[in-house]
Amino acid sequence: MAAAQSSRTVLERFPAGSRGSWPAEEYAAAQRAQGTDTQVVMNLRTDQFLVVTDTTTQ
Repeated sequence: MAAAQSSRTVLERFPAGSRGSWPAEEYAAAQRAQGTDTQVVMNLRTDQFLVVTDTTTQ
């Protein structure tokens, strides 16, 4: 039996500008309303908010 491996898929990227994470949070909320489990995370290296979803592969 193979172990399940978790990975993240980036759905959208938003610059961390004057509006902060609001555009990313709004996009993530719209995706969740359509049934996609999403999170907003910050990529410090690129100074971007990422909307990601966890996917499981085997």
